[in-house]
Amino acid sequence: MLRPRVIVCLDVKDGRVVKGTQFKQLRDVGDPVELASRYEAEGADEVVFLDVSASKEARGTLLDVVRRTAETLFVPLTVGGGVRSADDIGPLLRAGADKISVNTAAVRDPELLSIGAERFGSQCMVASIDAAREGDRWRCYTHGGTEPTELDAVEWAAECEARGAGEILLTSIDQDGARSGYQLDLTRRVADTVPVPVIASGGAGGAEHLRDAFTEGHASAALVAGILHDGLTTVGELKHALTSWGIPVRPTPGASRRPAEGLASAKETP
Repeated sequence: MLRPRVIVCLDVKDGRVVKGTQFKQLRDVGDPVELASRYEAEGADEVVFLDVSASKEARGTLLDVVRRTAETLFVPLTVGGGVRSADDIGPLLRAGADKISVNTAAVRDPELLSIGAERFGSQCMVASIDAAREGDRWRCYTHGGTEPTELDAVEWAAECEARGAGEILLTSIDQDGARSGYQLDLTRRVADTVPVPVIASGGAGGAEHLRDAFTEGHASAALVAGILHDGLTTVGELKHALTSWGIPVRPTPGASRRPAEGLASAKETP
């Protein structure tokens, strides 16, 4: 069985990494190249680069920023935002991306997933799903979480996998930036529905939340952003805590093992 992955997300707007709450009130937190290098050194298993304003502004992804980010990394890089057709995938891969994340364009034309998987392999295609709860279901949103659709997140995830997506990046809009934990019910429903890996996203506030995503949410990976950008913890600290709880994450040689103040200690019991 594949080891659970700790993935760092860089939401990029105008060439800078930003972070907000529920996709709003974005603030500048740094340079994507510098942050990608730092997080890889701390032990990130992968990096996700999302151009969060590309779809809303009807433009392509900033290839130069992707290229400069990819040049610093040895871990896999997933790039999303601004992919409007299958023809946009090749340039991103040539710029250094290993996987391509699609949301808005896939909702508009689901064949994009099938064409992308046929041309480049399903391992390259990541279906990004942004969802908010409505009663007992979750509605999918596009254009950086601003445009509601009629799609149910669990049903749409199943269709994305059937059309060729090799991975699901699942973000809870409700939990995004709240640091109160991932939306475990949604994550578990999707993970139990599709046979491909599911990345839990939105809500990480401490190592215990990543643990819960893996154990209760059945996620294959957990996305982390704000608590790293704000210096509340490091990837190494998160992984050390997870290891102490019996979560078989990939080792991080030389990473700091000091539990961050205010976050779950590696000595705590689950």
